[in-house]
Amino acid sequence: MNWFIWTPIIVLGSLLVLLGLLVLLGRIAGGRYLRPIVLTLSKVPLLKRGFERMSNAALERENPELASALRKLQRFGTPTTPEAAQRALSRLTPGERTAYLQAAGQQVEVPEAANRAARRKQTTVAPPVGPARRSTSGRKKRKR
Repeated sequence: MNWFIWTPIIVLGSLLVLLGLLVLLGRIAGGRYLRPIVLTLSKVPLLKRGFERMSNAALERENPELASALRKLQRFGTPTTPEAAQRALSRLTPGERTAYLQAAGQQVEVPEAANRAARRKQTTVAPPVGPARRSTSGRKKRKR
């Protein structure tokens, strides 16, 4: 009989601990450890819609032109050819287009190298691309 009283308190306490853990994971390293959990939970259709609504609301507060551009592009659908992508971008206002292109440019990430040698190769400056120049300064001429 006494456990009827403790059941709601235990459930509410465990939900509070779970919420605190989610907030803590969201704060650590910019949500790095929370992303896999959200990706797993977003496979459930109801939660996916909720996450999309929260994301769109946050984007609307942060950058309204980008949110408007994304809404228009979602209505147009995923472009399959470069011409379709150009048509989709032509439907945006100039402000929306610049906001979208800036956001698309920020999404491109350089993959991190696996080891020290690969990181060194990434930091070295690549030689200019073009016709190869041959220097004859170190060669001997052949006698015929």
